[in-house]
Amino acid sequence: MTSYLSLAHNYRDPDSGVSKPRILHSFGREDELDPEALTRLMASIARHLDVAAPAVADGGPVALDLEPVDGRDLGGVWVLDQLWSRLGIGAEIRKLARSPKHRPGRKLDVATLERILFALVAGRALAPSSKLEATRWIREEVHIDGLAEADHTACYRAMDWLLEHLEALQETVFFAVADLLQLDVDLIFFDTTSTYFETPFEDGELDGDDDGLRKRGHSKDARPDLPQIVIGMAVTTGGLPVKLWVWPGDTQDQTVLAEVKADLAGWKLNRTVWVVDAGFTSAANRKVLTQGGSGFIIAEKLRGNEAAAVEARSRQGRFKTVDESLQVKDIRVGDGLDEQRFIMIRNLEAAAHDAHVRDRLVALLEDRIEGSDALDPDKRAELRGRIREKPGLWRYLRVTPSGLLRIDRAKIAAETRLDGKTLLRTSEMETDAADIARGYKALLEVERGWRDLKQLELRPVYHRKADRIVAHVQLSWLALLLIRTAEIATGETWRNLAAELDRIQLHTYDTGQGTVSQRTRLTAKQSSILERLGLPEPPRYYDFEPLND
Repeated sequence: MTSYLSLAHNYRDPDSGVSKPRILHSFGREDELDPEALTRLMASIARHLDVAAPAVADGGPVALDLEPVDGRDLGGVWVLDQLWSRLGIGAEIRKLARSPKHRPGRKLDVATLERILFALVAGRALAPSSKLEATRWIREEVHIDGLAEADHTACYRAMDWLLEHLEALQETVFFAVADLLQLDVDLIFFDTTSTYFETPFEDGELDGDDDGLRKRGHSKDARPDLPQIVIGMAVTTGGLPVKLWVWPGDTQDQTVLAEVKADLAGWKLNRTVWVVDAGFTSAANRKVLTQGGSGFIIAEKLRGNEAAAVEARSRQGRFKTVDESLQVKDIRVGDGLDEQRFIMIRNLEAAAHDAHVRDRLVALLEDRIEGSDALDPDKRAELRGRIREKPGLWRYLRVTPSGLLRIDRAKIAAETRLDGKTLLRTSEMETDAADIARGYKALLEVERGWRDLKQLELRPVYHRKADRIVAHVQLSWLALLLIRTAEIATGETWRNLAAELDRIQLHTYDTGQGTVSQRTRLTAKQSSILERLGLPEPPRYYDFEPLND
């Protein structure tokens, strides 16, 4: 590896407030330079700085007694900061904050506001924690250009500002990302999740103020005993989050689509097709999704009783093979203006999984009820009660008129016919059935998005005020946006990227003449990640602080 030497100093960018290196002179290749000439130059510079010249070994390079005094993570934060800048997030925050009506206030200047928001987002991506712990992480564990520390009060002020200006920021940032990554936004995938709070009380239960977000409702985390919030997320085909919504915990899926679609109506997207799961299926939602020329691909409940869906499920016909694991059947129900289109999907991998799980449950149930005919009625009823507590087993249990326990073979046969199948209803009458099936399959990206969002420590949420809860969720949205951008560009998971990047460290040494910070040498894998992201290497040297006599 060829090394080059330059004389540089750091300056603070007046627009961004970020410390940046400025090259004063380039000396050229290190192996072609005269060490003695460099030593004389360093001694001359030292005289101008009024510090002692570094000691020189006889005929050798400069000899410095270096004592390590600090070490910080650098690589992950560096990459996130570069993406933050490339996507225009920092610039948009500074632009909004400079306008008279959007200024953050005297206690938080524009540069500090932008840096704190970046730090909070980076923290969710790399070391998710409470705001109090985040301030320690910023102060002690990472190097963030332009931000040595931040107290929790400043963090809360920054979150409040973010929430106030979220609408303008969301649209600008999303389209910057879409343009940069050349994303197809014709398909918009939408789903909801919930996240609970470690408190037994809903908002309003103690003080009578019923305007809060924390309410009990249908829990997707299997915690109906705790209050929660409902979060909606729209993503693109590649899994990039478009926007997040936050609603009270008792909000029903059926009621949110009109609001979601209206919120994105002003974004001037291309004609979009909305892809949603079975929880949103209803005539009212289908009407909402087709307004304004949009379309939909929506899953139907395989055991539902809506007339058209029942007819579609009963239609005979051959499946068409799309690939080694996916088959489709195109079904039309009704005539003329009343015609509706359904696509039955059969995923062979999912079918094998469904059968395997069912076989294990049935085998376990058979073991539980073996010999139960010999039990007295009370003992048999007790056994039946214990099985009832296990929904996976209970669904395959049949009780005869005389109270005997049997395997429900009819239920098994009915479920076998549905293994790996999904029924879709769509407004897209001309689109190829295989493309519709692939489009719905991509809805899994939303489910992956929820998993990743919750891994960013979306829960537990420590905030009580509704606006702080929403701001907390939106910080996670920005973190997920940066993470997905990195994953799309590299083809690797963020977990693997972060593990490798955080090995890039910034070490600070006491030279006897002052302190200097130097990053570790990059590995081949780290260089490859930066190359695929199209990012430069972090500077090798950071702040040099001469010793003041």
